Amino acid sequence: MAYVAVKGGEQAILNSHRLIAEERRGDAAVPELTVRQVAEQMGLAVDRVMCEGSVYDRELAALALKQAQGDAVEAIFLLRAYRTTMPRFAVSNTLDTAQMAIQRRVSATFKDIPGGHVLGSTYEYTHRLLDFDLLDPAPCEDTKANIADRPLESGVGRAFDSIRDEGLIEVETAPAGQQAVFDLTREPLSLPAGRDQRLQNLARGDEGFVVGLAYSALRGYGAAHPYVGETRVGDVAVEIVPEELGFAVSIGDITVTECQMLDLFGGSELQPAQFTRGYGLSFGKSERKAMGMAIVDRSLRCRELGEEARYPVQDEEFVLAHTDNLEAAGFVSHLTLPHYVDFQADLQFIRQLRREKSGDHLDKEAAE
Repeated sequence: MAYVAVKGGEQAILNSHRLIAEERRGDAAVPELTVRQVAEQMGLAVDRVMCEGSVYDRELAALALKQAQGDAVEAIFLLRAYRTTMPRFAVSNTLDTAQMAIQRRVSATFKDIPGGHVLGSTYEYTHRLLDFDLLDPAPCEDTKANIADRPLESGVGRAFDSIRDEGLIEVETAPAGQQAVFDLTREPLSLPAGRDQRLQNLARGDEGFVVGLAYSALRGYGAAHPYVGETRVGDVAVEIVPEELGFAVSIGDITVTECQMLDLFGGSELQPAQFTRGYGLSFGKSERKAMGMAIVDRSLRCRELGEEARYPVQDEEFVLAHTDNLEAAGFVSHLTLPHYVDFQADLQFIRQLRREKSGDHLDKEAAE
């Protein structure tokens, strides 16, 4: 890319910063939105910023959203940039989602499941009509007390344990040996990618793009025949093993969404017909993201299962190279920067082509 210096640009940039601050504040007669209000009342947006920003901190995600005027991609950029300044003092143990304190748990494959379905809060059964009562909100009341006091299920088995016991679903086993888990936040993308790298990439990936890829697989541009084996939302403990102690201690709980998709597999020479799995896990309450992630994860396992890779969602390089919303937004947005030299070069090239074409035409006429 070729750029040229723009005289007077520094003052224009400073003025732009002032305009951003004014637009962010809006009408001074309207009370300013607080970070706590964003964290408490824009929870799903906060969850997305935490997930794609790779930082589980509701206050920082809410601050980023406020600073970015609600632009999720810009907020994710801010949170990731802040993340690079933070030291790493430990690596946690694997989250035990089987011990999740469940807020929501549903299965689309089994009517009766161990522990039962927990509908929780969901927009699935709302009428999608504007609620004009929200234009004049009621006085603040403590509506959480009664809900928070109710005991939540934990240690509940998976909805599809019955068919697992029959051997009709693939058994997932941990990798042999003490293999280090790839860290996409500190190492660049490398291909071919292991499943750990793929899942990290999808978890950090743009929700719209990941869901769009999943949609393409469902519409026939892929070999997906998924069923929601189980989706659960709840709190899980994060544990680390301090060197000075030698045993695991809990450092807190985080809310996550987990989805396991079951996909029909007709079998191969090495494996019998069974249901295979796609997996999705995201920070906070991000059910759509986790489901899309699980579908794409299963699609990317095609070669591992001896299936032909024919569609974009099955192309590892295509998927993993284009999920990151920061890279995508940055590359598109950079087109607003000066490209005068590039454009002039292409303009001269087009003029030359037209002159050559015109000259060829005249030579042809002369020959006739």
